Amino acid sequence: MLAVGAGLCRYDYGVGSAGSEGIGFRLGGSMHVIHGFDHFPLNARGCVVAIGNFDGVHRGHQALLAETRAIAARFKRRAGVMVFEPHPRVYFQPDKPHFRLTTLEQKTGLLERYGMDVTVVLAFDALLAGLSAEAFVERVLVAGLGVSHVVVGYDFHYGKGRGGTAATLIEAGREMGFGVSIIEQVAVGGEADSSSAIRAELAQGDVRSAAEMLGHWWRVAGRVQGGAKRGTGMGYPTANVTLAKGTTLAHGIYAVRVHLPNGAGVHDGAAYLGRRPTFDNGAAVLETFLLDFDGDLYGKEIELEFVAHLRSDRKFDSAEALVAQMDQDVAAARRILAEVNRTDPFNPPQSV
Repeated sequence: MLAVGAGLCRYDYGVGSAGSEGIGFRLGGSMHVIHGFDHFPLNARGCVVAIGNFDGVHRGHQALLAETRAIAARFKRRAGVMVFEPHPRVYFQPDKPHFRLTTLEQKTGLLERYGMDVTVVLAFDALLAGLSAEAFVERVLVAGLGVSHVVVGYDFHYGKGRGGTAATLIEAGREMGFGVSIIEQVAVGGEADSSSAIRAELAQGDVRSAAEMLGHWWRVAGRVQGGAKRGTGMGYPTANVTLAKGTTLAHGIYAVRVHLPNGAGVHDGAAYLGRRPTFDNGAAVLETFLLDFDGDLYGKEIELEFVAHLRSDRKFDSAEALVAQMDQDVAAARRILAEVNRTDPFNPPQSV
């Protein structure tokens, strides 16, 4: 049985009563995305804001979001979240590949599904990286956003050289008049939930364990490109997309669900990630055969939802032997996806 535990606020320092500016922010049911803290609408000031990278929007992140929504509802404020683009690790180590679990578009989509009213996207650049902890609070949180309450994780750091901590944020809130809540670590099945732990599961191909920590299936998005058409010649035409740099998903065969562009539907599929050792052992490719699909996807954006790892990649003695294995792989994907489609435990809610 999946066990999820979250120790919520170990510290919760006051929040002001709702004023007219807090009540007046209306979003018409859609999350509003704001880029930069200096463009924050006056009627949006006073939000309750969760701060973090939120890569993956996993169950630990969801605990922050739930607490943010609860506090916002209590004081009739908007529930906001602040994220950074690019990830600070990419800024400080630009030459080191970083396995990003979600693109900004995927992240904001999940944040909206988990009930947030507004997302503030801060460009993580030299200006932001150079702000001291004190300046970050004064310029971004207070002068920029006019926060009424801030929700962060137990290991939160901010400001130049990561000089600010959860403890210093609490003290700053006391001095400047905003509340602070600290969320303890979330454990899933006895394992600490984190973006790093999820990346480690995906590196082993364990997409099911990754989904348990995420609370939703892990997805990748990409534009369908032309390939060598070997799959077509073997009776298995594929939609090929390029994985983002730094992605370390284990090579092999996966049962996937393919989300077509513009809400055109979802198709089950079998995806191959690997270097095609039977043919050329070249650069890694991601090729997906869509079950029961007849259409042209070239040049279109699709999303792949990884549901199960079927087997590892390996070399076959002949193309015929490979086709025989592909027949088995597709049949296995069809069986697994039929069951998952009936009782899917990892679909994010459409509203909270």
